[in-house]
Amino acid sequence: MAELKYNKDGRLLFTKEMKKEYTILMPQMLPIHFEMFRQMLLLEGYHVEQLNNESRNVVDEGLKYVHNDTCYPALLVIGQFMDAIKNGGYDPHKIALFITQTGGGCRASNYIHLLRKALEKAGMGYIPVISVSFGLESNPGFSLTVPLMRKLVYGMMYGDLIMNVKNQVLPYEVNRGETDAMVKHWIETLVDRFQHGKGMNRKEMRRGFREIIADFDAIAVEQTEKVRVGVVGEIYVKFSSLGNNHLEDFLISEGAEPVVPGLTDFMIFKIYNRVVDVDIYGGKLAKKELCLFMMDYIEKCQHDMIDALKKSRFRAPGDFMQLRELVQGYLGEGCKMGEGWLLTAEMLELIHSGTNNIVCAQPFGCLPNHIVGKGMIRALKDNYPNSNIVAIDYDPSATKINQENRIKLMLANAKGLAKAAAEAVHA
Repeated sequence: MAELKYNKDGRLLFTKEMKKEYTILMPQMLPIHFEMFRQMLLLEGYHVEQLNNESRNVVDEGLKYVHNDTCYPALLVIGQFMDAIKNGGYDPHKIALFITQTGGGCRASNYIHLLRKALEKAGMGYIPVISVSFGLESNPGFSLTVPLMRKLVYGMMYGDLIMNVKNQVLPYEVNRGETDAMVKHWIETLVDRFQHGKGMNRKEMRRGFREIIADFDAIAVEQTEKVRVGVVGEIYVKFSSLGNNHLEDFLISEGAEPVVPGLTDFMIFKIYNRVVDVDIYGGKLAKKELCLFMMDYIEKCQHDMIDALKKSRFRAPGDFMQLRELVQGYLGEGCKMGEGWLLTAEMLELIHSGTNNIVCAQPFGCLPNHIVGKGMIRALKDNYPNSNIVAIDYDPSATKINQENRIKLMLANAKGLAKAAAEAVHA
């Protein structure tokens, strides 16, 4: 049995011996992306399981260990962990918990402390928590090596592309279930390629992009036009079906096409913030140069994906630099808490690309989002009168029916605006 080791602050460390014996539990946020991330970690020798528990018990467990005024995503992530530990059939003495930290002044740095506090309260402080971050914490049994980070970038790009084309096909498919089957097929195909060392350079990735686009393009679709609805917001609530009560499924059931900006821009944004820190506050130029190098590589991969989409019938998103240009005059680059200026930029990109209807999903009381999300809606509507934006709050006490009714009202307004625009064209 692996010996428990602690650092000088008394924090339990995930050791190399634990890597061989322990199962690492990873919370869910993006099913397509995270399944590929999980497979890449398996290839590195880690035993990783993805948590998909979504029952009300997750919320109840979160409320036991996290104050109800605390960030809703924190409550859900910790609740998902605690529910899995208690009810998932795991040996609590043979598991570790995997959580990311981006180092921001919001939940991005506080989850780790809240999770450890919850484990102590439950009498399970012996369970190690792996902090996946750049320099905030380290564990001798887990490290973000350069080869692993490169693989994770490819997984993110594949995930963004599949999510993009899936959402452009699923609402229109003739044979129900075909799109979801294609998503599953491509996850399995990519995992198989990863296991054989394929798809892990840009040339192979570009070929993979073309193959994925061709397969989704071959799915039979109805020749109808649906209302497009963009989904933006706090990153967890934006992406997680547990956090947003299956928002994308609801939009499709209401006859809309969800348009969800991918994960790539957020990752570039987080790296770019380190560059902004040096420019505004000073710091080591070596840090700035390293971040610019990382940004450049990810942006090249992003352009590969965008170029592949532009050569197809599918709509392509803009790149990170276009987002920076769009937000000029609205928010400064020093406004980077939480999703920062990126959230406003995503709304602007949606509007400029013809998706005027937007759901801004946010945890109730999330101060960054009340500024860069809900707080910017008035300014956007003043400049773009046809924009149709609704802010939806999510927390343990918010009722799903109230959230859906507000979205239905936004959709009714969207259909009215579309009808008026069509009549104006024919007049």
